[in-house]
Amino acid sequence: MKTRRTFLKTSVLAGLSASLPVSAMAAHSSPNKKKAWKHWVWVNPDHADKAEELQQRYKRYYEAGIRGIFFEEDSEKHFRAAKAQKLEAHRWMWTMNRGEKELLKEHPEWYAINRKGESCADKPPYVNYYRWLCPSRTEVQQYLEDDVRNILSKDYVDGIHLDYVRFCDVILPVNLWENYKIEQTKELPEYDYCYCEVCRTRFKEWRGEAIESIAYPEASLSWRLFRYNAISNVVNKLAVVAKDKKKAITAAVFPTPEVARRIVRQDWTNWNLDGVCPMIYHGFYKEDVRWIGDAVTEGVHFLAGRFPLYAGIFLPDFKSNTELQQGMEYAMRNGAGGISLFGKVTDEVLTALERASAAVKV
Repeated sequence: MKTRRTFLKTSVLAGLSASLPVSAMAAHSSPNKKKAWKHWVWVNPDHADKAEELQQRYKRYYEAGIRGIFFEEDSEKHFRAAKAQKLEAHRWMWTMNRGEKELLKEHPEWYAINRKGESCADKPPYVNYYRWLCPSRTEVQQYLEDDVRNILSKDYVDGIHLDYVRFCDVILPVNLWENYKIEQTKELPEYDYCYCEVCRTRFKEWRGEAIESIAYPEASLSWRLFRYNAISNVVNKLAVVAKDKKKAITAAVFPTPEVARRIVRQDWTNWNLDGVCPMIYHGFYKEDVRWIGDAVTEGVHFLAGRFPLYAGIFLPDFKSNTELQQGMEYAMRNGAGGISLFGKVTDEVLTALERASAAVKV
């Protein structure tokens, strides 16, 4: 099974960072007050894991300050083992990117269409598993609501974690251009979604203008807003389902509000969530670890306290455990409620997390 971010793991490592600054938040806080950080881990459960191994692993996670796990696959064994060690166990779900064979066969009309008129049901962009549903279709919305309702009906699932809850990348992170032999200095029609009949019709009903009558649709602010709202509508419908089930809903999103809107039509600061995990993978954007703090600052500012932000970091992007600790400190000093780890979580990683948590007073 392809795990989340398989596509993006082709990034190269970023450069070393400079020394850590003291943020305004840290400088004006009480020196005696420690925040109760809430850290997370993204996990693809291995069904071969033994109960004893899971007990020790999840106990160590909790000791290091981790309070929840996002599981990419349903595994009652892993969920219950995590809960036994006082960790929240959430199901991590692919949302708009859905390439199940049965779904492709039964409902090819549900899939997004690019500006060239190509459907990703039979011509996926970039990689074969990029099969994006159209968020404007009522049938798609109902399908996703039913999926979330079924997941949250299980007593061992504490919440739903949405991933791929966006449109296809119209612009890839700059670090991937060389790998895919592409220069995306402008929006190319083969990666610009969705131009299906439903989207066109609903846009015209909303704005009174046909998208095909706009000379440069990629530059239309109304067309962009329509697509931001289409994804936000899906998320907020799923949030109602989670609320009805009295369970948490979170999402993995692109690193900053500006980047998310610009390259994947994702307006996550207007979603009704319990928390958000921006994927602040600095190496993908050819930035050093200082940018982690910049990204957190932007996200926290635009969220304005609506719900917590947990800074997602990509462990292979760091050249050393010292640099890793620096990146974590940047995030927490600038307003993150905790860290979400993606990659191989070793004891050295957990030690860096413990040290970063202890070092930052807010």
